[in-house]
Amino acid sequence: MTTSSVLFIILVFMYFIGYWSANSYIEILFFFVMIASVYSSGMQFRSYFAE
Repeated sequence: MTTSSVLFIILVFMYFIGYWSANSYIEILFFFVMIASVYSSGMQFRSYFAE
């Protein structure tokens, strides 16, 4: 996984355990950026294993 996807997963986890809070717009933004980061790292792994 890339660094950005790991950081966003940690932020979302911190939000769910109640350590970090944000308004709803930031939560939605972080959620979509986390999905995009995981998708990006998946594409990198796919190209790595295709070779």
